[in-house]
Parts: sequence; structure tokens; C-alpha cells
Amino acid sequence: MTWTEWFIFLLILQIIHGLGTWKLYVKAGRQAWEAFVPVYNAVILMKIISRPWWWVILMFLPIVNLIMIPAAWVETARAFGKDSKLDALICIVTLGFYLYYLNYVEDVKYIENRQLKPKTSAGEWITSILFAIVAATIVHTYFFQPFVIPSSSLEKSLLVGDFLIVSKIHYGARAPMTTVAAPMVHDTIPKLGTKSYLFSDNYDERNTSWKNKLQLPYFRLPGFENVERNDIVVFNQPADTLLDMNDFNPDRNYYKPIDKKTNLVKRCVATPGDTLEIRDGYVFINGKQNVLPPRSHLQFSYKLTLKKPISSASEERMFYNMLDKADIDDGFRINADGTFYLAAASDEAVKKLRVQPNVASVERVTQEKGISGNVFPRDNYHNDWNTDYFGPLWIPKAGATVALDKTNIGLYKRAIGEYEGNKVVTRGDEIYINDKLATSYTFKQDYYWMMGDNRNNSIDSRYWGFVPYDHIFGKPVFIWMSIDGLMKGGIKNWKFRWDRIFTTVSGSGKSTSYFIPFLFLLLVIYLVNKWLKKKKLDENEKISGTTAVYASINDRVKAVLIDSLILLIFMYAFSVLFSFLGNVPNNIKVVSWVLIFLLYDPLMTAFNGGTIGHSAANITVRRSNNIDKNIAFPNAMLRFLLKSLLGWISLISISFSDNKTAIHDKAVNSVVIKKE
Repeated sequence: MTWTEWFIFLLILQIIHGLGTWKLYVKAGRQAWEAFVPVYNAVILMKIISRPWWWVILMFLPIVNLIMIPAAWVETARAFGKDSKLDALICIVTLGFYLYYLNYVEDVKYIENRQLKPKTSAGEWITSILFAIVAATIVHTYFFQPFVIPSSSLEKSLLVGDFLIVSKIHYGARAPMTTVAAPMVHDTIPKLGTKSYLFSDNYDERNTSWKNKLQLPYFRLPGFENVERNDIVVFNQPADTLLDMNDFNPDRNYYKPIDKKTNLVKRCVATPGDTLEIRDGYVFINGKQNVLPPRSHLQFSYKLTLKKPISSASEERMFYNMLDKADIDDGFRINADGTFYLAAASDEAVKKLRVQPNVASVERVTQEKGISGNVFPRDNYHNDWNTDYFGPLWIPKAGATVALDKTNIGLYKRAIGEYEGNKVVTRGDEIYINDKLATSYTFKQDYYWMMGDNRNNSIDSRYWGFVPYDHIFGKPVFIWMSIDGLMKGGIKNWKFRWDRIFTTVSGSGKSTSYFIPFLFLLLVIYLVNKWLKKKKLDENEKISGTTAVYASINDRVKAVLIDSLILLIFMYAFSVLFSFLGNVPNNIKVVSWVLIFLLYDPLMTAFNGGTIGHSAANITVRRSNNIDKNIAFPNAMLRFLLKSLLGWISLISISFSDNKTAIHDKAVNSVVIKKE
């Protein structure tokens, strides 16, 4: 649906809600009309069911709302005395229409000061699990998401078994487009092997199925930076409309929404407006050979010829040892002439092989220029292109116009039709776009060219073409774990790559592991807190003559979650503002977001005693030696920077402190206490 259609749909839902609850609002001491006013009715409902106002925001976030809206139904029934497990089940099964029964049939009474804490330990567990899923879904959707390298297309630059943290905020978080889906999974439910989302995969029904009408239009929050040439990028595979994304001749297409297409990680070698050409396997951009970053490791396939054949077990062991020392582990096969085909080897590996006493030669395996390679765009005008000799090809740019004719329509037809929503038809030498004769086309969005560093073992843009900007997922920034043998049949084959754990993906020079410093920091935190624990009074000790009740870790996690939502609202507001203003420079967007991110917490803490999240959680930040005063702005800024750098490490340190003080609080002599 379009935004207008969604707006109308939401208005209809508000009417349905009002008709089913207006009497309940009246019984709770509110006005009947309050049940019908969009958004406001949800705020009032939160007051009726004694739940925080920020639940309203969660109810409008895709995926998260699949948990929060049923929770609101159940809580509404409980607020009127229907608190049994059966009542909760009926609420969910009837999609909230059980409230109609309570509204019109049964004479229920409002319980104003009801017990909000779950009555059983099972209830507490369920509440905690749902809260964790909501928090994790928000973080995964709008901030960071884990990703595991499944294939060797970037081998030696990124390895199979690398566990990545992918940043959504660098390029701007893309809001979910699929509204009905299981949280915390991508396109398939593990073990069951079924789709994790509601959508018709029949291509012919893509615009008519009611399931597909539930898709949200594409929307992206502002980011810190643009996708640059040579960036490693995670994106949705554009051609993944297939049951098997690498089968280019299936029995039929299996249509998928953009955000549920297979996630891939490749290197962006060409950006919008570039002219790309591949010569002998090397990429040239605008006529100049592309120079890769220092940490990249370009690999090609080679033919290895030995001076004498392997004739014994000892010589075979020596051969494997030679490959191992050269760091060649992508496999090989023996050719009919007795030579060896090496699937992938870097320049460094080839140099090591060539100095071995039994090696006669190591030669690149390339496709000849002019020989068809079954690559993009697969038409009669470009059938001399292959993976080693490709192009020249211009990469589409938003706002740029390209002249169209029968010789180049094959290059841009999918972008114009599939990615930009037009109907493209060729009739003889003429091209029609949306039933109108076209000799040119102006692109609506940017496009990119993605390739693997393991050039002869990568299914990439050479096979399926351009990657649209709306398919960009995020930027890998950190390797938090790396396991060799992860994809080789069981845990018995696993081997931890300790030198890659806690390393950055990008950067100059050799990557450095921060795992040992991290462990050392944890040890220091533990020892310091253990020492401080002996010196502190009870949790309700007196500070400055006043008894203070310290905020629990749950209160502080709640505040962090709320503030994350507040920042998202700011990001959305600025995105709308920038869209309204037009062509706002990227540096202005970046500076605006950085200032919001850096100043929101310190300013609110210094002048208000805490952020909006703190207020919602009923806690405040004060000086440890005088809880009647807020901390000064410089201290508030230092506190925020430490909290941001240490993240959950600092927050978890609360558990080791009697007065629930985090590391960033200790550094500036602040405490977080309950409001009176």
C-alpha cells in the first residue's frame, strides 16, 4: 500500500478500536470521544491500563507492534477484571474483538489500582522474554545486527565463519517494509524451513494479493555517510526472486519483498555515475584501475604445474603442506593433463608457490576476451562479455538521464522496470515505458556495483547487475567472533581464530584484536567493584541526610530503550525536514545527527536531572555527594561519552555495585536514584 492507503487503513482501525472500547473508556472515567481520536486514544488507553506512554511508540513500530498490540488487548481486559489465562488467549485468538464483548455484553468494572506484577514466575518469564525480544528487535532493526559470513566470495578479506556486527546507522537505517513477520529471524523460520513473513511469492500476484498490500513503502532514516567505492557492504540480493538465488533458470520465479531477500556481503567497486570496466579480471573505474584498501586480499584462480607428479604418500603430504603454508584453503582439483586447478589464491600465495622446488609454473586462469560468459545482461548486444572482460558499463545515478535504444535497453531494463516500478516493453527497435514511447529515462535512485574479492568464486553483480540503493542493508564494522570450519559439518571441526576476534573490518594497516584488552577490562571492572562493594552501605544508605533508593538495572535498561526510541523520532523528524527542504548537503545531515546524538543526553541530564527515558522510568541522575543537585554539564558530557564507549559493559557493572552505580557514574561522582 502507499502512504495514503496506509493512512486511510489506520483511520479505519481507529474507528474499529473506538467502537469496541468507548464504553470501557467511560467506565475508566474518560470521555467516549477519546476512544476515537488517533494516537491520542492510545495515550489515554495507556493511562487506563497503567502502562507507560512510550508503549504507544512501540505499537506503531513494524514487527514490534505484533507483540505490543496483543499485549495492549490483554492488558485492557485485565484492567476490567478479566485476568485469567483463558481471557488472555481469547483476546489474542479473536484479534482483540473480545473487547467488543466486554464493551457491549458483559457488565465489567474498572480496576484502577490493579496489581501489574505477574502473579506467577511463568508470567514473569514470559514478560521478560517479550521485553527482551522487543528491545533486541529495535536494536537489530534500527542500529546494529549480527551477520555471519556464509561463503568465500570475500575470502582472505573476510573469512567464512566471521561473525560481524553490521551497522545500520552508517548508511541510514531502513524501516521494515514487511509488516507481518516473525521477529529476530530473516526470511525463514529455523528448523521449520517455512517463510517467516506473510507475503505471496507468486510473481503474477505481486500487485493484487491482499498479503502484499500489507507492505510498507520504502523509507530510510538519515545516515552518517554514503556508500563509497571499496566499502564492504551488506545488502539484499536484488535478483533473489528465486527459490534458489543462484539458479538462474528455475521452474518459476518466487517473488520476495526487498527486506526479505537474501542478505549478501560484497565490496562496492563502483558507485553511481561511475563507468566500470573489467580487464583481465581487474576493475577499472572511469578508465583507471581501482586500487583496493590495504586490508583487502584479491584472489584469482590458477593452474599449478609441478615439475614431477606426486607418486607417494609422503609427497602428497608435502603437497598439502605447501598449500597450507601458502594459505590456500579454497580447494583444488586435478586436471586431465595432471596439472592442478587452484580455486583461489592471492598474489602473496602465488609468490610463495613459485619459489617451491617442485613447482614448474603457476598461471592465472582467465576467460578469453570476446568469449561469452553467461553474465549480465545476457542479451545479443553484450554476448562477448564475461567475468574477466566486462563493460564498459555506466552505473545509474539518481537524477541522471540515459539515452535508450535497442543496444542498451538490456542493461537498464530491470532497473527501470523491476526496481523503479515501471512497465517496460520493447517492440522492434522501439522502447515503451508505461505505454509511452521512450528514447531516454531519468533514474529515481542510485545504483551500485558489488563484487567479491575472490573474483573467480563469487556470484555478484557480474551475474545479476546493479544493486539499488533501497536494497542497501548496512556496513560491517566489527568482527566479534571468528570460527574456522563453521560450515564444515559440526562443532568437532571448529577452530577459533583468536587473532580475528574483536577486530575492526575497515582501517589501515594490519587488523588488531582487542579481545585480550576486553577481557582485562572485565577483570578490572570485577575487581574494582568487588573492592567498592566492601566499602558501601546498604542499598538504602543515607546520602546528604536524605534516604536514597537506587535505580535498578531494569529501570536503567528501560530508560535506555525509551531514549533509543526518542532518538529514532528525532531522526525521523529531521529526515522529513530534509526531504521537505530538498537537496540538503550530506555534511549538514551528518552534523545535525551527531549534535543530536552528542547533546541530547548531557543537556537533559545537566538541566533536567535526566533524559526523557529517565523521567519515564521514574528515575533521576544526581550528584553523589548531594542528591538535591543535578550534575554539571561537563560532567554530564563525560558521563555520556563513557556510557557510549563502554556500552552494556558499563551498564552490567551495576550488578556488582551495592548502590547500583555504573562505571560512567563513578567517573563523575553521579548516582541514579528513584524519584520520590
